[in-house]
Amino acid sequence: MSNKEVISKQVNASTVEKKSGTENKMGTMPVNKLLITMSLPMMASMLVQALYNIVDSIFVSKIHEDALTAVSLAFPLQTLMIAVAIGTSVGVNAILSKALGAKDSNTVNKAAVNGIFLSVISFIVFFVVGFTAVKPFYATQTDNIQIVNYGIDYLTIVMCASIGIFLQTMFERLLTSTGKTLLSMATQGIGACINIVLDPILIFGYLGIAPLGVKGAAIATVIGQIVAAILAIIFNLTMNKEIKISFKGFAPDWKIIGSIYVIGLPSIIMQSIGSVMVYVMNQILIGFSSTAVAVFGVYFKLQSFIFMPVFGLNTGLVPIIAYNFGAKKKDRLMKAWKLAWIYATGIMLLGVLAFELIPNLLFLPFDASDAMLHMGIPALRIIGIHFPVAAFCIVTGTLFQALGKSVYSMVTSIMRQLVVLLPAAYLLSLAGNVNLVWWAFPIAELMSAAVTIFYFIRINKKIINKLDVASE
Repeated sequence: MSNKEVISKQVNASTVEKKSGTENKMGTMPVNKLLITMSLPMMASMLVQALYNIVDSIFVSKIHEDALTAVSLAFPLQTLMIAVAIGTSVGVNAILSKALGAKDSNTVNKAAVNGIFLSVISFIVFFVVGFTAVKPFYATQTDNIQIVNYGIDYLTIVMCASIGIFLQTMFERLLTSTGKTLLSMATQGIGACINIVLDPILIFGYLGIAPLGVKGAAIATVIGQIVAAILAIIFNLTMNKEIKISFKGFAPDWKIIGSIYVIGLPSIIMQSIGSVMVYVMNQILIGFSSTAVAVFGVYFKLQSFIFMPVFGLNTGLVPIIAYNFGAKKKDRLMKAWKLAWIYATGIMLLGVLAFELIPNLLFLPFDASDAMLHMGIPALRIIGIHFPVAAFCIVTGTLFQALGKSVYSMVTSIMRQLVVLLPAAYLLSLAGNVNLVWWAFPIAELMSAAVTIFYFIRINKKIINKLDVASE
């Protein structure tokens, strides 16, 4: 749901509740308990996703370091694909949720079927890209034939069989839009577990199956996604009675499709920024060696295990802030933000300790060579110092979104990743020392913190301080 729609819905709900003498738990439950109960399921789900991403790379690294580098180079196109899937589903979720609140079953059903239609169209687009653009994509990044071959084997399968990720994402959003988050978690968890189990079987050839190498990793990934999609479809058809999915007499509703992308496009852009950043960083690092790219790929997998729980925490934070903003309960709003900041900082500090104290152990599962350890240990120690600052930026960015100022978060993200991080990494690379390149991350995060503080002061003055202060 878009930020403005969330806020509007919360304001309307608050008015009705006040008239009826009752109030939603968002306005009455102790804030700490509310934040924990809202966030824990999503944090668990995010951890599962991070776990299977790491396990995937661990198995690939046992084939060859070049295989790990090839999978790392695939990240930008994979991220772009996921950005389109999530952004489209966000737009559908917003329209559908608003229609559910208004008891408009016709729009509910139209939003659902048009969203599914767009998922299929998105798959067709990336299917074509998978057949036509993968080889040129790798050729722009490296001239190492082995890396290119590994990459083509992996990314072609992932993209040409991406129907699973598009349908899984869409149908899971349909479940969450009606409050069935446990069913959505179940599909994600089962899909991830299938991927983890199939990885060693298909990569190395167990149970009588011929070893498939990186192709096996790709096949395991898409099978997990397809199974998750099938489960999500079944759950929607059998247990999600609020939405009736029927394609009888279907024709695309261009008005609804336009509305979907008006809401979803900012989300697609936000997530695509990371794709551009990783692509350019890989270009900078490949100038040093393919090992540098592999180190960056390992870092990205490891940091997801730290950042994903924080993103899950933020998912639970958004409706709490939005509701209490609508109810003009400044105390509860600010307490939720502060608590989320404290919890996020705690999670990030655990990441700092791991990156600073045991970086060598973190690389062990990836069969790291001496060269990778020599380069990777200082990389983790340098990059990891920015995690606590990132906790503040991420949680405060969520506050901006929940208050209807998502443009602040977008501007901050663009400045951090494109305006500061990439130029800083390039300039530092000119010194010829790869260890200097990693300092671009703390530098960019400090800039992000400065911009976030500026926007926070502005939003506090113009929006938060104008709320009626109400005690719990």
